[in-house]
Amino acid sequence: MPAISLYVHWPFCLAKCPYCDFNSHVAQDIDAIKWRDALILDLDMQTRAACQHLGVAEGQLFLTSIFFGGGTPSLMPPFIIADILDRAARLCITAPDMEITAEANPTSAETAKLQGFYQAGINRLSLGIQSLEDEGLKFLGREHSAKEALTALEKTAAIFPRWSADLIYGLPQQSLDNWQKQLAEITTNEPAHLSCYQLTIEPGTVFHTRHKKGAELTADPDRVADLYLLTEEFLQQKGLAAYEVSNYARPAQASRHNLNYWQAGNWLGIGPGAHGRLTSINGRYNRINRRSPSGWLESMGTPAAGLEGEAIEQPQDYFNEYWMMGLRLTQGVNWPAAGQFGDPGLQLNSEWLDRFIAEGWLIANDEKLSTSLEGRLRLDMILSHLLD
Repeated sequence: MPAISLYVHWPFCLAKCPYCDFNSHVAQDIDAIKWRDALILDLDMQTRAACQHLGVAEGQLFLTSIFFGGGTPSLMPPFIIADILDRAARLCITAPDMEITAEANPTSAETAKLQGFYQAGINRLSLGIQSLEDEGLKFLGREHSAKEALTALEKTAAIFPRWSADLIYGLPQQSLDNWQKQLAEITTNEPAHLSCYQLTIEPGTVFHTRHKKGAELTADPDRVADLYLLTEEFLQQKGLAAYEVSNYARPAQASRHNLNYWQAGNWLGIGPGAHGRLTSINGRYNRINRRSPSGWLESMGTPAAGLEGEAIEQPQDYFNEYWMMGLRLTQGVNWPAAGQFGDPGLQLNSEWLDRFIAEGWLIANDEKLSTSLEGRLRLDMILSHLLD
């Protein structure tokens, strides 16, 4: 039975954060029943299609994880989650210890729903803290306060057996002391998992527009590197080891769902703008849903059924994705089997590979290739040369 993950996209937010380039939208009136039915229809159709792509009978997919992302999934009525989980269990064989994650924001209104989420079947919560300082939260356009964030952390820890929190560093003029204080405060709650992301300016965002006009929106690169090294050292001391460029976990607490992405596994993406990947009998299949929530919703029940585009990836694209994702992991990525990507001639640039190994930025053995801490600091540059 092919192992597979499921991503469910809820595209709505209370407000659009200025740094966010995700497919998220502010909406006043949402027909919850209509959205529930459309998401389940998308799941039905994509599951049947996946069985065809993978060459197995219907009902023979082994579902290992489900992730509700967005947008802000904690705005979703819990009954939608319960109904999607019920349908997924009918369509697939589910792992007995299946990881079911939902993202949530720590505003008071959303925190009140946490018990409902747990009862609906969520067993892992990812809490979007982003900052534990009111000034930082205001700069990032967040709707909650630092006090609300700490309250949400306490409630989350009391309800969910597994949980994670997100923080953002690299704000303008951010000091090492400021960042260490936030890390110290959040680790007092003994999280099993933390995601610490560098603030980046993405095209199409409010921050990108302000950046083009000359606004200072991030710390300088040397300071960002120092903040990254501090994160690694401090969290390691707290028992949270780095397992990916931006993710830290206690033993056996890494996000299984995200590991599936980074290890080039199979997953379905349902909802507006969601992506899916399947290593099909014909090659690496890539599906993209329509981004517009209204356009996606209106197309459900038609032959298009929410589809924006689909294709069997070119060998070069599959090759690039394999290394770009796999080298983010501290454990590294296995050397691929001959012809794995459909073109036996594809290989890394050997001159740059040898140079980066000599520098100590890459570590190679007979089984895999991985990055050192110094290599992860330079990963974008390393990849640009390796894949040239």
